[in-house]
Amino acid sequence: MGLGTDESTTRAVAIDLDAVLGDTRTLWADWLEQAARRYESIAPLAVAGLPENRAEAAAELDRWAEQGVGNWRTALEHFAEDRAPVYLRPRADASAGLRRLQAAGVRIGVFTDAPEPLARVALAQLGASRRVAALESGAGALERLLRSLGAGTLVIRSPDDLARLAA
Repeated sequence: MGLGTDESTTRAVAIDLDAVLGDTRTLWADWLEQAARRYESIAPLAVAGLPENRAEAAAELDRWAEQGVGNWRTALEHFAEDRAPVYLRPRADASAGLRRLQAAGVRIGVFTDAPEPLARVALAQLGASRRVAALESGAGALERLLRSLGAGTLVIRSPDDLARLAA
């Protein structure tokens, strides 16, 4: 197995959801625009002023929701479920790589700064849910995933890295 290691020592991988499997950022941005319009009469949302880091943006959305908007995560999940097929398409090479790693007994974890409902819906849409042993999202996602998967976990940040490792 590539990336400077051999199959016998690779026990776990941590895969960047957006960089490797499917980029959820456009879906996120469109949900923010829709939420700003939908909840404008309750609480204005300055989408342009939100941090680019989605974990930081989520903290601001929590404060925004306290103004009477309610559970924005549920609204995001419903939006993502309805629209994920338009934004996210399974990639044959990524699916094959995940399948090979799982068959080799490698534990697969995925991380993202996206909120958990969006990450979960994306994994399902991409056909990766059944192959992923652990999903971490939001602030500190990679660090939590690495603690969970243990020492020696390889971090995969590109489709090419996944292809080399799974070859």
